Amino acid sequence: MRELGRKACVSDSSTNCHALPDILSLSDIKTSSHRSSGDAVGFDTAWLGEIHFIREFSILADPLMVLAAAAQRTSRIRLGTAVTLLPLHSPIKIAEEAAIADILSDGRLEFGVGRGIARHYASYGIPPEQSRERFDEALEFILAAWTNDSFSFDGKYFQARELTLVPRPVQKPHPPVRIAANSPDTFPLAAQHRLPIFASPLINPPDKLKAGLVVYSQGLPAGTLNDTALAFPVHVASSRAQARAECEPGLLRFLRVATEAALPSVQGDPKSFEAFRQVRARMERVTYADMDREMGVFGDPKYCIARVRELQAEYGFDEFICYFNQGGLMDPALVKQSMTLFAQEVMPHFR
Repeated sequence: MRELGRKACVSDSSTNCHALPDILSLSDIKTSSHRSSGDAVGFDTAWLGEIHFIREFSILADPLMVLAAAAQRTSRIRLGTAVTLLPLHSPIKIAEEAAIADILSDGRLEFGVGRGIARHYASYGIPPEQSRERFDEALEFILAAWTNDSFSFDGKYFQARELTLVPRPVQKPHPPVRIAANSPDTFPLAAQHRLPIFASPLINPPDKLKAGLVVYSQGLPAGTLNDTALAFPVHVASSRAQARAECEPGLLRFLRVATEAALPSVQGDPKSFEAFRQVRARMERVTYADMDREMGVFGDPKYCIARVRELQAEYGFDEFICYFNQGGLMDPALVKQSMTLFAQEVMPHFR
């Protein structure tokens, strides 16, 4: 098994009206370069999501744009989308924009991709039942655009004739690609494509997540590296009680908003609909005590060290993603304090 904590990543969940400036200021503490006073903390990757039309959840509609801005304030930390919603966009445009973000970050882009939730689709004029086919086509299109001087593509939804993408990414053959595994059919799909995955026990109940991870691991072709990045809510404070006082209001707000957003408005793909129906039913029942017991890393540094070890033994993940400030209610200074405590007092035990 690879060393626990090979990568310690951060995902900011801010949702208030100051979210975008806050994300950029937080980026200053996520790198070990010496460009600013906050550049010595040392997270490996920052992940930003793409969310539409749910102000209470997030106002971050274009993570590639924000990552390009964050690239100008950092020099070491890798910058990732978690995730870019491929079915909603032209793959030509996404391939171009991701290439530009990779150039502006000097080859630090991590390209996370997924399908999102069904309520995004109506306002984009796309039937949710087309989600899987559009995702598969768009991903194949983008990889072809990045790896061929000229290519043609004749899909059901996307086409190209002797197309040459300009500009091209810095990283060769292309930026690392990672798939969000939030529905049962995604685990074998990711394994088939030999691609790393994201997952979280917050979305997938622990028993279903563990089963999906087994499917993924067993489905990987021989010789393919097993690379799973799991995301957990994290808040580090001076004590367990202090951590709860600081993070519980935001967590409960996150659960309320996520519950309202989780269920598709129409059934579309039966497997995906049922998966998200179960997510919503679960979120409606979850309490802070449930999150603390099943997935949370909330407490003083000593407790958090032991808790991360427990979770790694339970899930066998390769990369640990911290969800800081879920619900977006914390003051940015408190978020920075928690991130700094995790980076300086917890992460060194897993390097």
